[in-house]
Amino acid sequence: MPMEVPEEQASLFREVLIALEKKQVPYAVSGAFALRQHTGICRFTKDLDLFMTARTVCDALPILRDCGFECEIVDPVWLAKAHKGEFFVDLITGMSNAVIVVEESWIERASPAVVQGVKTRVLAPEELVASKIFVARRERFDGADIAHVIYGTYPSFDWDREMQLVGAHWEILLWSLLLFRYVYPAHSHYVPAAIWRDLLQRLAKEIARPDPKARFRGSLVDNNMFAIDVNEWGLANLLEEERGRRLEQTGTICESSGAANGIAARRAS
Repeated sequence: MPMEVPEEQASLFREVLIALEKKQVPYAVSGAFALRQHTGICRFTKDLDLFMTARTVCDALPILRDCGFECEIVDPVWLAKAHKGEFFVDLITGMSNAVIVVEESWIERASPAVVQGVKTRVLAPEELVASKIFVARRERFDGADIAHVIYGTYPSFDWDREMQLVGAHWEILLWSLLLFRYVYPAHSHYVPAAIWRDLLQRLAKEIARPDPKARFRGSLVDNNMFAIDVNEWGLANLLEEERGRRLEQTGTICESSGAANGIAARRAS
């Protein structure tokens, strides 16, 4: 357990986990609890992060409402919340930029764990890293968490799975791995040589033959720090496009459930 938390907060976390377990809702715990599981790092947390598919969120919210939680869809692209008082639970279906999306395989691969006395599951290290590679804002940067997960899970980390998860965004993974290499220079072998060769060869090829039609991707990293590129310099806003596609998908998924009303309300506001 990541540090001792107030009993009121621990009780809320247990209540949520027990309710979802009782209804056999497929989810995986992430955040500080998953980080502790894979690295041993203890970190105080005010919230409980639960990863699940968008379809599962549509099923989970009514269950939590029936348990007396106040629920809302904060951002239909990736986030819903359930809370009582000052403590809350985040239901997360992907990253806010919409390019990393939670799929059923994320839940299927989750590792058994005990959280606040409840037998449950936490995200596997590969999915945990994937969930953090785009958290690179001025106010929050998860590069250290990624480095710690790679360091803490050697040699069992599944690099083929990680490459599958990041897909076309392999350069962001390489960025994280270069930080790992800088931080742990004596442990470069924790990342297999084949992965280093693959990523560095891809990079060399891209640099040798740059695509003049390649689109600006800064907004996918941080839409605030790269706002000037979009708003004043007229470069592409891939964030808006990716989020638009994801909104269409989540609307279709949830339109037949009670959660659809929440999505519609947030869109209209």
